[in-house]
Amino acid sequence: MFVTHLSLADFRSYTLAEVPLESGVTVFTGANGQGKTNLVEAVEFLATLGSHRVATEAPLVRAGAERAIARARVQAGLDDARSLLLEIELIPGRANKAALNRTPLRRPRDLLGALRVVLFSPEDLSIVKGDPSERRRFIDDLVVARWPRLAGVRADYDRVLRQRSTLLKSLSGRGPRAVTEDVAATLDVWDGQLAAFGAEIVAARLTTLEALRPHLLRAYADIAPTNNVAGVSYKSSSVPADVVDASPPAAELATILTAAMLERRGEEISRGVCLVGPHRDDLTLTLGDLPTKGYASHGESWSTALALRLAAFALLREDGVEPVLVLDDVFAELDETRRERLADLIVGAEQVLITAAVPADVPARLAGRRFRVHAGEVRLVPDGSTAAPEGEAALDHPPSPGGAVAEIPDD
Repeated sequence: MFVTHLSLADFRSYTLAEVPLESGVTVFTGANGQGKTNLVEAVEFLATLGSHRVATEAPLVRAGAERAIARARVQAGLDDARSLLLEIELIPGRANKAALNRTPLRRPRDLLGALRVVLFSPEDLSIVKGDPSERRRFIDDLVVARWPRLAGVRADYDRVLRQRSTLLKSLSGRGPRAVTEDVAATLDVWDGQLAAFGAEIVAARLTTLEALRPHLLRAYADIAPTNNVAGVSYKSSSVPADVVDASPPAAELATILTAAMLERRGEEISRGVCLVGPHRDDLTLTLGDLPTKGYASHGESWSTALALRLAAFALLREDGVEPVLVLDDVFAELDETRRERLADLIVGAEQVLITAAVPADVPARLAGRRFRVHAGEVRLVPDGSTAAPEGEAALDHPPSPGGAVAEIPDD
């Protein structure tokens, strides 16, 4: 699949932008702070309902605007002319709205799966060097990309986790007498629900990691010239390692999680927090026999983060999906050898969107359509040029009355 048109209204720095896209490689160049990343961030948000740059959605709405709209026309494939029109409306302080082919959806997450994107950015270094939450987010986003219905399971798990945590916090410090029969019965209900949803998440993570592992090994070896045996394993806070290695079904995992909650109930009440479940788990990344975190050099950490994204890309392709590959300001962080190796790996992707402050950072073999982004304007660069000619017409258009985004024609 690939995006054929991107349309933005009051999204980040853009009052209004219309950007026609094609399959193959597209490069957005321009100085920092001019809006390059805002374009690919919009594509990412339409695919995942999230951003790699911010945890909340308020910054995605242009300062002073009441709402933001992002639309994309997505073609099924190079040999498949069918297309979908995806739309998301962001309204600070209110529920977002989504539409597919101009038909409103009951909830925004119903848009998931219509467009699949794998994005690599400098922020991905946190997957290797950051907290466990960063690695959990990586694997969970990949799980949802493979099976969009798991987004609902994640939402249900988070809801039950909040409610159970509130109950535990209210009991904290009150001693054993606080656990009456009614409280114990209520905890039993929350335990069962949290274990059921959590087991689905853990099972999906384990299945995905097993499929991802060979792609990670291959991707890292292709990128890094030395010390190139990369691995990943699952580290559970609640499930024994030998059970994790066997990748049991969700029903078995639910039984294990329920028993762990009952066993640690007193500790959870004393501390007022949920200590059992996938929200406490982690991924262990390795290079050779050593953990990547704490032992890998900066270059090795970068290569690991990149290899994880390339492995995710390869896995989705193996699943029969051709995702859009986005490289946001990546080449500036790589040495020449790794740049060329990366170019070799991605040049055949159906659609690659690249941002770069310096055009020369992008290897020549990734020559494709180039856009120059400056002060909120997106200009097509003629072939053979590295900058937009003076006076070239921008692809942005004046805002229409009311700030409404221009219509993308129906096919």
